[in-house]
This record gives sequence, C-alpha cells and structure tokens, in this order.
Amino acid sequence: MTGDAAPVIDAVVTVGALTPAEAVVSELPPAPPRPRRLVYLGTPEMAVPALEALVAAGLDIALVVTRVDKRRGRGSELSPSPVKAAAERLGLPVAHSVDAALAAEADLGVVVAFGQLIRRHILEALPMVNLHFSLLPRWRGAAPVERALMAGDTETGVCLMRLEEGLDTGGIYARTVVPIGPTTTAADLRRDLVDVGTGLLVEQLAAGLGDPVDQVGDATYAAKLDPAEFQIDWSHPAVVIDRLVRVGQAWTAFRGKRLKVLQTTPGESSGGMHGSIVGDVVTCGEGSLHLRRVQPEGKAPMMARDWANGARPGPDERLGD
Repeated sequence: MTGDAAPVIDAVVTVGALTPAEAVVSELPPAPPRPRRLVYLGTPEMAVPALEALVAAGLDIALVVTRVDKRRGRGSELSPSPVKAAAERLGLPVAHSVDAALAAEADLGVVVAFGQLIRRHILEALPMVNLHFSLLPRWRGAAPVERALMAGDTETGVCLMRLEEGLDTGGIYARTVVPIGPTTTAADLRRDLVDVGTGLLVEQLAAGLGDPVDQVGDATYAAKLDPAEFQIDWSHPAVVIDRLVRVGQAWTAFRGKRLKVLQTTPGESSGGMHGSIVGDVVTCGEGSLHLRRVQPEGKAPMMARDWANGARPGPDERLGD
C-alpha cells in the first residue's frame, strides 16, 4: 500500500489571536475553590494516573464517566476503556453518559483526555476543569502531544483550565512547562506530561483553584491525526521525517510491502534521489536519515542494519516506491 502521503510539514494551523469573546468570562458558574466531591471524565490510559492520584489524595469521586465498552478484534468480548477498568478496580461507580454527572451531587467535574465536548447544559449545572496537555492557546484540540512534536516545538506543557463550550478556550488556573529534546518520542513526552499534569492537578485542588487567567497569544489547532500522515514522504527534510518517526507508526513501502520505521537519526546529505538507500542510510529532500530500527511487514522489529543486509536494496531501488 503506497498512495500519497499527507504533508507533515503543514501540520501547524494558526487560528489567530484570541477574540474578544474568548477573553470575556462566561456566565457559567465558577469552580469551587476547594472541591471535595468530584465527577471524573476520562478514557485512555493516560487519564488513569490522575484518577488514581485523586483517590489517593482523599477526594471523593462520586462518579466516573468514560466511553462505552468496545469490541477488541473480530468476535471478541467487550473491552472497557482503561479508565473504566481503573474505576472498577478502585470501586468507583461508572457511567457512559455525561448527563449522568447531573445526578451525582458533585461540586466539580475533572476532565482528562475524555475525547468529547461537554454541552452547555452540563456546564451550567456542574463547573468543570480540564487537564490539557499543551501550553494553551497553542495546540488546542485532539492531538496536542503529537502536533507539538511534529511541528518541532522545543517545549510544551500542561494547563489546568476552566472548561467552557469552546474548544480549549477557557481560562488557565495553572500551567507547567515541559521541554522537548531532540530525541524525545511521543511516548516519552506523553509519560512526562502525565506525571507533571497529575501532580499539578492534585496540588491545585488542594491549594485552591483561585481565579483563572485568560489565555494569551496566537492559537493553533491540534487536529486529530490522519492515518495517511504516517506514510513517510522522503522528499521532506530529514529532521521533519525524524520527528514523524518519533511520534510513532511511521512507515514506508519497499518492494510492495510496508516497512515500519521505528527509530532514526538525522544526518548529512548522502546524495542521490530522495528515498534512495545505501546500507541503512536513506536520502531525504534535505539531509539523510540513518535507519536504526525497522519492522518489515509480517516480521518482528529488528535492527535496520540487519534488515538491510538481508534485503540488499539495489542501486535503482528507493523506499516509498
């Protein structure tokens, strides 16, 4: 499967300066300074540590809201979300409808990677805060971790924000900056952000939320990743392709089969057409990539040098063809 790859270098979408409407505090009820009874809304594995930390801190979790169970594989049994599995282990009640939060008699909702917009009638009845994994207003939306990495940002962070109807437009209660190193992967960054964010959430709820501060600066949108974006376009600069590899799931085609590219190191130009490969070095639009680890279709991950020694790419063969 080859097809055309989506241009990774165009991933940054600037929304523009904050509008006056965003700078005005809405008429939604304020969050209580020191909430004690919470509704927790989250779904993936990265939302589990915050739930566990809130319970460990002695906060009363009245209800956990998460997505409905899904089937894993053909004909398999229903599988709960990681947050639901954690909630059941902790002995917490679980619901799949956000409206169930209205009957929980809580004083605050805490949202961590929930994946759904909360409608206004919910927010009017139950104030909510959201742990967002970027330095807002940069990277509002579904994939802030991946977009920050793909764009070449040298830092990102975590914001504890007031939840409003707009997409990540609410005021900020607290924020922490997290650096992005030249070899940081999305898995590394996600782990660091979850650790920092969990601590920030528990600390702020214990110390008191205070008043949120308006977001300042130009906003960018972190669109959900399209599967086509993971196909490597070797005409792109080596540093851009390396960032895509560090996000995970990057792949290219070789002899009509998919070759996953798991780890790379950018280098100087090696000459030749983009996609041409000599040993384990691939020519890019600018510079070259030294392949470190790859996974041929139907095989286990391996060192790229071992793959190249076995495949023996010819002088006229190119990756991506």
